[in-house]
Amino acid sequence: MGIDEYGGGQGPQPDVLVLTTNDVPGYRVREVLGEVFGLTVRSRHLGSQIGAGLKSMVGGELRGLTKTLVQTRNQAMERLVEQARARGANGVLAFRFDVTAAADIGTEVCAYGTAVVIEPEDAG
Repeated sequence: MGIDEYGGGQGPQPDVLVLTTNDVPGYRVREVLGEVFGLTVRSRHLGSQIGAGLKSMVGGELRGLTKTLVQTRNQAMERLVEQARARGANGVLAFRFDVTAAADIGTEVCAYGTAVVIEPEDAG
């Protein structure tokens, strides 16, 4: 499996910049639009549960589960960006993920942050 299957984040030149920081060097926050989030809940299929159980006995990375979690996080982040874009934001600051077990049947992943409108410091 390639690195693309185990990574995430934004590509070059996104229309909504998502950052874990509270500010953007060279930019100022013109408007704070409020909290935005993207949420998804995924269940594991029986085959991956059996495979993970067997793998956990001998040790090592659970590649199938890792790949599923990466896909889940990317989906939550895409939903966050969609919500921010719909509110007119071009940035999300203080971005975080929250991952919890959902009633023992799956994993809940929430991507959240603060939607903002940013502009270069030298603008207006």
